[in-house]
Amino acid sequence: MNFSLALQQHFEVFEKLHHQLPEIETAAAVVVNALQKKGKVLLIGNGGSAADAQHLAAEFIGRFKQERAAIPAIALTTDTSVLTCLSNDYDYTYIFTRQLEALCRPEDVVIAISTSGNSLNVLNGVKTAKNMGAVCIALTGQNGGKLEGLADFCIKAPSQDTARIQEAHIFIGHVICEYVEHTLSATDHLKKGV
Repeated sequence: MNFSLALQQHFEVFEKLHHQLPEIETAAAVVVNALQKKGKVLLIGNGGSAADAQHLAAEFIGRFKQERAAIPAIALTTDTSVLTCLSNDYDYTYIFTRQLEALCRPEDVVIAISTSGNSLNVLNGVKTAKNMGAVCIALTGQNGGKLEGLADFCIKAPSQDTARIQEAHIFIGHVICEYVEHTLSATDHLKKGV
């Protein structure tokens, strides 16, 4: 294990990520727009991407940097009863599809996280969400995979290494959270209730 090389690769990814800032800002504005229309943020992903979905949902609901009202967000990766039911009764490739059929509305935004951009359950979920009229933002690796052509917006972490992609994804999620929090707080949309 070469720690110096890993750190160098991390820095290189983030230097290249600088070129994705317009896409990140657009995605953040899309989230703000959905929330201003009384929509919610729905997040999906597998493995480390599932953990990122949960992490970001917690940042929206709790707080990121400001004390403010909660932002409606749901990670569809957390309910083990639902996940195991759907995997058993249907198929693992439909775990997000069924949840989105139940929870997604046209005013919502779905954030689909997949390092490869080819996770079948994520692709199926995005297809369902789009059919329901929701806007879909994808976070992928540099190739984008099939998700790039399916989502409305795709932010591609500039790496093929899963660990480096996931490090970039959580940064992107944090930047989106901060933008959303700042923008909505500035318009009193997130005025903290009692």
